[in-house]
Amino acid sequence: MIKTIDPTQLPQPELHGILLSAVAPRPICFASTVDKEGNVNLSPFSFFNVFSSNPPLMIFSPARSGRDNTTKHSYQNVKEVPEVVINIVNHSMVEQMSLASTAYDKGVNEFVKAGFTQVASEKVKPPRVGEAPVAFECKVTKVIELAELPGAGNLIFAEVKLIHINKGYMDENGTLDTTKLDLVGRMGGSWYTRASGDALFEILKPIRNKGIGVDQLPKGIRESEVLTGNNLGRLGNVERLPDETEIEKAAQWAKTEALSSKKDIHLRAQQLLEQGETKKALTILLYAEKFD
Repeated sequence: MIKTIDPTQLPQPELHGILLSAVAPRPICFASTVDKEGNVNLSPFSFFNVFSSNPPLMIFSPARSGRDNTTKHSYQNVKEVPEVVINIVNHSMVEQMSLASTAYDKGVNEFVKAGFTQVASEKVKPPRVGEAPVAFECKVTKVIELAELPGAGNLIFAEVKLIHINKGYMDENGTLDTTKLDLVGRMGGSWYTRASGDALFEILKPIRNKGIGVDQLPKGIRESEVLTGNNLGRLGNVERLPDETEIEKAAQWAKTEALSSKKDIHLRAQQLLEQGETKKALTILLYAEKFD
């Protein structure tokens, strides 16, 4: 059953809650800025992402307050000094980051309030967070105010000029290691998610090969009562169907495994898919098609 909603018919706080709960997890832009007097501000924003690598460009949005329509100090600061350091947040600093989101009075330094190390930048005036695994020194190239209503966003275009990476989060090849970064993402309400351990999983990108597509799988596989949409998506990413010789070998293996029904084979194939053995799973599934 589907509930259909016209966003124009909802109060802003309710619409805000739906958007932030559904569009998640969101990366966190921990932005350090300064005003024209040099006062430092540090604040997190989850309306944020990277939008280009050439030029390297990130956009974040300090939205207007849904309560009183005031603008954020970060927005005010980049209008005065068009520079920002975007610090990346991981789990070891997430509680401090949350504390920095407190609506302190203008002029209060959240580095001090939240207990972060303030490190001087090289190309911009705002300092960076010493505890951040990665920090991007940026020049603000454009600011787009979307509206003057409560909850309206203010898009800050930030072009990366210098990158600082803590080497402890790199692998032996000198590249950022996702498993070490332990990043966090913003969910709805007071919820966050942690990108580590079992929460991380790998899917081979279709850009590396041209998969045959789900439509090229036999009907019995496409309409399986066992296989999920994710299972079919993985099968559809193979570059070719196994040949008869490979299917015959799969038949012998299935017999040694005592797989005597089509459902048994589909269940075993699902296990193989979860173990990353896609080709073997598809081969026994094609063998199962002979059961019809």
